[in-house]
Amino acid sequence: MFVANPARVYPYLTQRKGTTLANAPNIIVFLTDDQGYGDLSCMGCTDFRTPHLDQMAREGVRFTDWYSNSPVCSPSRAALLTGRYPGNAGVRSILAGHRTATGLPAHVPTLATALQQRGYATGMSGKWHLGLAPGSRPHAHGFDRWFGFLAGCIDYYSHIFYWGMNHPGPGLNPTHDLWEDDEEIWDDGQYFTEMITERAILYMRDAVAKDQPFFLYVPYNAPHYPMHAPAEYVERFDDLPWDRRIMAAMISAVDDSVGEILAEAERLGQRQNTLSFFTSDNGPSRETRNWLDGTQDPYYGGSAGALKGHKFSLYEGGIRMPALCHWPGGIDAGQVLDAPCASMDIFATALSAAGGNVDDYELDGRSLLPYLTGGDRGPSRDLMWEMNKQTAIRRDDWKLVLRGQLVEGAPTDDEIHLSNLTDDPGERVNLKLEDPRLTQQLKEAAEGWRAQIEERWEREFVPDAHQTRPVTHT
Repeated sequence: MFVANPARVYPYLTQRKGTTLANAPNIIVFLTDDQGYGDLSCMGCTDFRTPHLDQMAREGVRFTDWYSNSPVCSPSRAALLTGRYPGNAGVRSILAGHRTATGLPAHVPTLATALQQRGYATGMSGKWHLGLAPGSRPHAHGFDRWFGFLAGCIDYYSHIFYWGMNHPGPGLNPTHDLWEDDEEIWDDGQYFTEMITERAILYMRDAVAKDQPFFLYVPYNAPHYPMHAPAEYVERFDDLPWDRRIMAAMISAVDDSVGEILAEAERLGQRQNTLSFFTSDNGPSRETRNWLDGTQDPYYGGSAGALKGHKFSLYEGGIRMPALCHWPGGIDAGQVLDAPCASMDIFATALSAAGGNVDDYELDGRSLLPYLTGGDRGPSRDLMWEMNKQTAIRRDDWKLVLRGQLVEGAPTDDEIHLSNLTDDPGERVNLKLEDPRLTQQLKEAAEGWRAQIEERWEREFVPDAHQTRPVTHT
């Protein structure tokens, strides 16, 4: 276990208690889309390199057991921004992409809301996917400025939401989806990953010019389909097969972009006092539409490493994510932390670092500051997940999956699957009969949590009637 220098840790913790706007850290949250656990070189990827993200890891923290709170995008984004389980945030499934689609409820506060109230300049650049209707967009959830798209995916060059156009029957009409501060804009031919980065840097510069700490939420849509990348990135990986080459190129573009944003923070004199997180929303996609040529074969370009399952699955491959934390002035470099953590912990961690009171908010996540700064893992806790008929729980080294599904549309793999993740991170061996008492305890805990989610959903969120259809796409 990493143990920080006490002479550094304890003054730092005292400083956080007295944080003012003048010394508050900047916060950046980088999020990728459908990037698997095995698709980052500092996480073990061997066929391509991500040098800027690797540098983040060397200068800060690499998490080995970090989780998304859902195996699909809208719920995982809701959890990250609200610090709650998706069912407690009001978003449990993939949201529709038409312009009247509602999403994250207005009464659920976000990290942007909390930091805006503390005097932060708040900006988002990238993929939203938490609602398109008035009241669901970023301005309504604490962002002063925002740029990007609102649906689940867009063409990287035309910025059009094309999903469903190759389906038999009437299909769906294409919809242009590029916005800045609620105004629709057009910028055909510009690669969207690079556009996200340009706007994020502009928002950062504006905040520094106004002498405000900033919160930047930078949710890249790469490497989500359609599989698009400029030639300069594709040419870096000519030795790889097509599907893997384009995946590598898209992630390489993100890696360069993260490097540009952190380099700009340094040029602005903000590097030491900028707390950054990097993670992904869910595991790699196996959807056939990744191929872009009508091929019906599952897609193989993304990797969950040695983990079992993919996007849509509550096995580790669908929810265990690459994750990094970087804060040169606040945490020691070179840490590798293995306690189970989750994206919903970012809210409490960032708010605590900014001097806020987490008790002012309903949160399921918890602050990781004691862990990041002193190696204090905190008390053991259960982590829970739910996705359609699947429910899962992790307790210490143990993981139980109920009605587990390996990929979208597949039949149930196991009604009950128990694994010890220390011995078997790939969940290959089912131990449910080896320890029936533990199996029953975890099953009851998971089902009890799920029942609470269902009860609250019916009581608080169903009247909005915005998620009554099955999950079909992102």
